[in-house]
Amino acid sequence: MKWEKFEDGYAMPVKSWCADCEEGAVRQAVNLAHHPALVHHVALMPDAHQGYGMPIGGVVAADNAVIPAAVGVDIGCGMIATETDVPAEVFAEMSFRRAFQEKLKERIPVGEGESHRVTQDWEGFEEYTAHNGMRSSLWPSKLDRMNLGTLGGGNHFIELQKTTALDGSGDPEGGAKTWLMIHSGSRNLGKRVEEHYHRIASRMCARFRVALPDKDLAFLPIEEQAGHDYFTDMLFALRYAKENRRRMMEAMKETLAEFVPGANFVRTIDIHHNYAAFEEHFGKKVCVHRKGATSAKLDEIGIIPGSMGTASYVVRGLGNPESFMSCSHGAGRRMSRIAASTTLTVEECDQAMDGIVCERWHKYKGFGKAKGKLDLSEAPQAYKDIEDVIASELDLVEPLVRLVPLASLKG
Repeated sequence: MKWEKFEDGYAMPVKSWCADCEEGAVRQAVNLAHHPALVHHVALMPDAHQGYGMPIGGVVAADNAVIPAAVGVDIGCGMIATETDVPAEVFAEMSFRRAFQEKLKERIPVGEGESHRVTQDWEGFEEYTAHNGMRSSLWPSKLDRMNLGTLGGGNHFIELQKTTALDGSGDPEGGAKTWLMIHSGSRNLGKRVEEHYHRIASRMCARFRVALPDKDLAFLPIEEQAGHDYFTDMLFALRYAKENRRRMMEAMKETLAEFVPGANFVRTIDIHHNYAAFEEHFGKKVCVHRKGATSAKLDEIGIIPGSMGTASYVVRGLGNPESFMSCSHGAGRRMSRIAASTTLTVEECDQAMDGIVCERWHKYKGFGKAKGKLDLSEAPQAYKDIEDVIASELDLVEPLVRLVPLASLKG
């Protein structure tokens, strides 16, 4: 779908690929359109929905500034996918898939608050400390060392998948093959980085009486030490998140090799979807913030996952300048966690997961109306239709591979 510009009268345009953008996300986009540090326009990807300060699925360009909330708390959250030569028919039996998933759970800690029992070695920790001196007392922590190589909770997942024809009509030419996919990020590290610098940005904007459209959109000028420090620590969180995914993928590959001796791994794709980067757009060097959005430069290979129970896509970027050469990071929520857990039924959620190995629904851990109910917040019905999302951004990406889940392990 070609982007549509929101009504005139904003300080700058809002360009949206979102077919049905919820009111809260529109309101946040309007705030961004009046932000003093942002330039050119605001872009909303087709999976956009309300977040904290900035919509998830939003892309903005700042002039020599960083907005911690426009990257978010899960810095470096992203996707890794590995193509294998294993025929999908090898995993035809549900019991075989279930055994594969149980072995993964022995190797990879899964869930909010779950970590390894001992600290993990990684040269990145020592390199960060060596280059940052006393600032390293903030991070990395012992928890970061124990979290490395773990999934986390929420919408993070590990999936065993198979290829299909792009139109979903059946197996692709040559037969269905197996893929491995993981969605995870920087765990508690990214959260601490964002919260620390958001507090500094809030104090700085208050001190200089900066008129912000939303207090959650406090920013740091890059030329200020705090702005430089945020960018340094954000880059470290990106590196940590990538290493986190790599370790889990290695565990998946080792497990697959045990279950299918002789399995070969064809290629691996790894991308971030919560980060900021200096890029040139419309003839100007700007700091592009992608919050729940991925880079889709010309010929860049990316991953757009669906929800559990629905398809995911490997795509090729088309380098569309109107989206700051970006695309969606997934299907995007269509209902909140509380709404999903209070309105969906177990029967319809079970039906949506028919034929897929997965953990069944647990008790809702939060508060409010959903307290005491089953947590249905990650059921496919809580998300937008991935096929509609992909159809809305065919001017941003070209679908290359369509993948459907055989086994889905949620955090």
